[in-house]
Amino acid sequence: MTTHKVNISDKLAGFTEQWAPRRIARVNDYEVKLARLQGEFVWHTHEDTDELFLVVGGRLTIGLRDGDVVLGPGEMYVVPRGVEHCPSADEEAQILLFEPVGTVNTGSAGGDRTREPVEA
Repeated sequence: MTTHKVNISDKLAGFTEQWAPRRIARVNDYEVKLARLQGEFVWHTHEDTDELFLVVGGRLTIGLRDGDVVLGPGEMYVVPRGVEHCPSADEEAQILLFEPVGTVNTGSAGGDRTREPVEA
């Protein structure tokens, strides 16, 4: 459990790997994670949970089957449970995720982009 303040910029400066979430805190049964993203991820769903994306830096596009959501720094979007989506970023984006412990980053898709979050 985090019992001290967390500087998001410092945590982001501590890693460069993309599409590999880093856990920075836990809130009850939820994890707060940071990730660096560039390129296109995989289309996937999370059948049992919503997924919150907050852009810290850069621009993130969340592809949805009925239209894209484009986010800049300080903007967030919640993908409802069961909605297929595909995050992408032309240039690197830094994001904060808020989701239940154990949520698989690739959801229903699985594959070689599946990563367990590690401590930042």
